[in-house]
Amino acid sequence: MINTVKKFHSVMLIDDNDIDNLINQKMLESANICENIYTHSGAKSAIEFLKNMEKLSKSLPNARILPDLIFLDIDMPLMDGFQFLDQFDKLSAETKRHCQIIMLTSSINQQDVHKAKSYGYVKKYINKPLTIEEIRKLEQLASE
Repeated sequence: MINTVKKFHSVMLIDDNDIDNLINQKMLESANICENIYTHSGAKSAIEFLKNMEKLSKSLPNARILPDLIFLDIDMPLMDGFQFLDQFDKLSAETKRHCQIIMLTSSINQQDVHKAKSYGYVKKYINKPLTIEEIRKLEQLASE
């Protein structure tokens, strides 16, 4: 049965691997859980995007601009997932409250798992690949 009601307005994918981004985008599209999907191949561009969306959301208070879910890889060049989280922590309280982060990574390192869970806005740690089953489990975050 296909769910026709979208659970999230927008979702952001952050992964330096364009193929992973494409596959994850297709999985989200087939799960039909969101209206918009933003993809970034680097954490730096994703942070800049969020900063711009914050500014835009202040000037358009009723617009649904910020992503509801952010799927974040850990191992990326220039700025890794944890550096992204440190920069994300500097964003507004509204942004941190609105954007729920899901670590989506190939890392099975327990230190990475524990470190990710130390950030309050990281809601889940998922090992790649993203599956329909994992997406369905995330739908409960829409009501939180």
